Amino acid sequence: MKQTVIEHLVEKSREGSYYSLPFQVPEGVCAVTVSYRYQKLAGNIIDLGLENAQGQFLGWSGSSRSSVTAGEFDATPGYLMAPVQTGTWQILIGAYHVQAGGVKVRYEISFQERSRQWLFGDLHVHSDASDGQHDIPTLAKKAKKLGLDFLAVTNHNNYSENFSLPRVPGLTVIPGVEWTHYKGHMNFLGIQQPFSGSFIANDLTQMRRITREARESGALISVNHPKCGLCPYLWEDDQSFQLVEVWNGPMRQVNRDGIAWWTVLLRQGRRIPAVGGSDFHRDRGPVRLGNPVTAVYADSPAIGDILAAVAQGRSYVSSGVHGVRLDLQCGGQTFGAVMDGGSAWELTFGAERMPVGSVLRVIGQDGVLAERKPNRGVIRDTIQVCGTRFAYLLAALLLPGGGTYPLAVSNPIYFVPEGE
Repeated sequence: MKQTVIEHLVEKSREGSYYSLPFQVPEGVCAVTVSYRYQKLAGNIIDLGLENAQGQFLGWSGSSRSSVTAGEFDATPGYLMAPVQTGTWQILIGAYHVQAGGVKVRYEISFQERSRQWLFGDLHVHSDASDGQHDIPTLAKKAKKLGLDFLAVTNHNNYSENFSLPRVPGLTVIPGVEWTHYKGHMNFLGIQQPFSGSFIANDLTQMRRITREARESGALISVNHPKCGLCPYLWEDDQSFQLVEVWNGPMRQVNRDGIAWWTVLLRQGRRIPAVGGSDFHRDRGPVRLGNPVTAVYADSPAIGDILAAVAQGRSYVSSGVHGVRLDLQCGGQTFGAVMDGGSAWELTFGAERMPVGSVLRVIGQDGVLAERKPNRGVIRDTIQVCGTRFAYLLAALLLPGGGTYPLAVSNPIYFVPEGE
């Protein structure tokens, strides 16, 4: 994080007036934080505000705050949350009370640069716009309290609320629709209105028209809980979606079956990312907001950057924000990468926050490529892989009788043999 410091003397003659102090904001910045301090014991009161390079007033906090932030994804209450403009910004100074001889003020300005980062969110949530308990602002508050970075609102067939989603500091709210049909459910993520008419489709041709229209409008489509006993995916089409929700709500057999089905698609040659979502509707019951989460390695918290990372498979699914953390690397690349032109590859893998009695498996085209148990909750190792088209991670508790209880599952790294 870049920083600059300005030492400024507020002269006695300025008392009772307002003026500005310029500073430069460099390129590639997503948030600006201005902190200041001065001697207050003598009765000095110096107020603070901000204006951006376009002359836009960003906010005023008087003397109530010693530090304020204005940025694209976060802002101090009272300050605008908006993209950061490069150029000359102004610190707005209010010289309310100034002692004889003036008062020295130290302004410390820090610039948060846009950079790739891990973000954790829930890609499947319902509000009271369909059959959920809470309105979207309440869901946003709950998500922030849980430590989520993003939240996708995916109501059943409805999209009216997408036109008035709140901008919440520190939380990206993603528009979506759960296209809900008797033959299966799909999330249309990232756009306000994914279809122009109604949601109704009575045959495969109509279903394909709706999903094609959504994709052409920019939606990212996930097939939801495909092996659910109540509403499984029954369409005879596995090409109309771009993602598979392998983990829906609490871990149970339908999710194990979903992971297995997704693995079959991988073995058939599909490079299709896995995602997870809570399918949260209301407070009571086993379904909890943020269980599971999809962890994405995104260029920024912007909606487009989050969904681009999801579409590329730069992600994994874990039980929650505080669940197992996964790492998979090959040739300096991570989840979702395609490694071309080789016969063998060095694969580094790891996990943190692994509980006692758990195991981490590297899953390939023909089954388990490696298996490791944690040492004080941590695993880190490197293996050579060859003869497989993909490799992904599965962290799980070992159950009596030989079964497993998944704790986290990653997207693969893909391998293309030399000559293909």
